[in-house]
Amino acid sequence: MGKLFDIALVFEYMPAIFSRVSVTLLIVSVSVVGGTLLGFLLAAVRLYRMPLLNGAAVFYISFVRGTPVIIQMFIVYYALPILLSQVDININRWNKLYFVLISYALNNAAFMAEIIRSAIASVPVGQTEAAHSVGLSGFQALRRIVLPQAFCTAFPAFGTRVVGALQDTSLAFTLGILDMLGQAQAIGVRTYHVLEGYVAVALFFIAASLLLEKGFAWAGKKLLPNAG
Repeated sequence: MGKLFDIALVFEYMPAIFSRVSVTLLIVSVSVVGGTLLGFLLAAVRLYRMPLLNGAAVFYISFVRGTPVIIQMFIVYYALPILLSQVDININRWNKLYFVLISYALNNAAFMAEIIRSAIASVPVGQTEAAHSVGLSGFQALRRIVLPQAFCTAFPAFGTRVVGALQDTSLAFTLGILDMLGQAQAIGVRTYHVLEGYVAVALFFIAASLLLEKGFAWAGKKLLPNAG
């Protein structure tokens, strides 16, 4: 029957598993960039309490933050084609990766929105009033006074969220995406050594998470020398 666990196979499987790292990094990149852009829009809706939209934004953020990302992914995968078919748009032949990218971007948008909203809200109102008193417009006060301070407040939480987004990508294989975890599972099915592949994936996530944490900590010291 052979060994139940062979450490040598962990390293043997690594090249094949790590060959799919580009898929994982693509999901992280799209989810963070797309989530941040959508997060700004959601944060603006909440900060300015836009009628109707504010209630919808609150519900959306609560729903996303209160449900597992795997549920959201299946909702997007099954519901989006049905919704778009009502306006004669057929996306049934889309690559499944597109649904995963949309799902993770929408998921991160809710978390980024709260990070951005709370960071902007933390800037004292008096600073905006002072900016207006010296002739700055609302946009100028936002760009020159509010956003730089909000950025300092949001940066640590943003870094934590990026690390979380990396770890969340491990669920993409449930839609049949051949990422690192999907590759590990495929290797396990062929060789009957499943655990070794999962250990290889775990080592990657540990190393990548530590690297990101150290990178954000270093960047924080450079960008925010007075923080902490």
